[in-house]
Amino acid sequence: MNLMEQESALALLSEGKAPNNADILMKLTSGSSFVLDFWNNHYLSSFIKDGGSKIKFLTGRPGAGKTHTLMLLSEKAKGDGYLTANLSAAETPLYTFLEWYKAILASLDIQSIIKKCSQKIIASMGFSPTEIPSDETFRDYLCNNGAGDALTLRQLRNELRQAFLDNPHMDNNFALAISMLTGSVLDYPQLDEQSKALVYLWLNGDTSMKLTQIKALGFSPYRITKYNARHMLRSLIEVIVFAGYTGLVVTVDNLESLLGNSSMDAVHYTKMRRDDTFESIRELIDAIDSFHHVLFVFASRKELFADENHGIKTYQALWMRIQNEVISKRINGFADVMDLDAVERQTFTADTLVEMSQKLVSVLHGLNTDALVIDRETAATILAKAGNGDVSIPRLVNQATFGKLQRQIEEADHV
Repeated sequence: MNLMEQESALALLSEGKAPNNADILMKLTSGSSFVLDFWNNHYLSSFIKDGGSKIKFLTGRPGAGKTHTLMLLSEKAKGDGYLTANLSAAETPLYTFLEWYKAILASLDIQSIIKKCSQKIIASMGFSPTEIPSDETFRDYLCNNGAGDALTLRQLRNELRQAFLDNPHMDNNFALAISMLTGSVLDYPQLDEQSKALVYLWLNGDTSMKLTQIKALGFSPYRITKYNARHMLRSLIEVIVFAGYTGLVVTVDNLESLLGNSSMDAVHYTKMRRDDTFESIRELIDAIDSFHHVLFVFASRKELFADENHGIKTYQALWMRIQNEVISKRINGFADVMDLDAVERQTFTADTLVEMSQKLVSVLHGLNTDALVIDRETAATILAKAGNGDVSIPRLVNQATFGKLQRQIEEADHV
């Protein structure tokens, strides 16, 4: 990690925010996490892996660990063979599902996915992708080994058709695009660079191309729009799974940006755009059972649920779908909305807080910054006051470790 990255990590840590560094993130993680363990056991390792789909909401006070949890979830998912798309409502417009689709696609390496699809096609024909020299295409390999006859090439066309065009869960144009691009990697059928670029433009929802151009390639004359983008995302996930990945995990952080309270956000949500976003989430919830191998997790501060004038409650069609009808003092891991503050109050102990402080100090020492580990008395005091105020437990531990909490107490006593 260079000096600039160290300074950035230190600045985020001093503010009680998750550092944008997976190594530091893992070093800061203390003990087991109820949320992560539950989601891993009941979703990543079983339900989603087996073809299911789910939407979860994560909420909590500032510093409760929402971003930290999303980042850890993403790292865990990658380790289990998932592709991940990590979005932020503060940076990415989410007004319609077209923006969702384009943002998710942009966060993935589609060319790498297509490369893996080509390798699956090769394997399905009884060949090993590792046997093919790096400077040869699959078609070259077949011809050089006396297997480039019309019958073998016909089988190749059939494999491409069965993999994509015969998949009932895929949009026909999307399937054709992936089939053509996969075929171009195999060099059969051949696709010139201009046509290939045009296919990628269509996949990315680019409106600059003319429909007559894609029609000449055999496509039906329609673009990816906000009306069909949900089906396109479903098609993309089908391709991801065919390529050999376990599935897709999509995280959307900073959903409270929809309230429009911060001028620092790159994206501003008007009331109309906020309602459009709520409607998109509502549509996703209603259609989630038609998806396979995908987990969506939305994270926001509690204001999004508490704000009676701008929050989710103003859009009853969405609120009715995610509110918990039965409220219990015990943690319900299957609830659509997971409150990190409630989880932490029930699962954190004084020893947990001391461990959190120890790990933070260890990381800070690695960044050439001094700090002191809190004692059990301070940890117990933080836990006792955890139900009051607007500051979460992890942020209070952070402040105490940095010495900020003690200064605040002294200043309050002085006043």
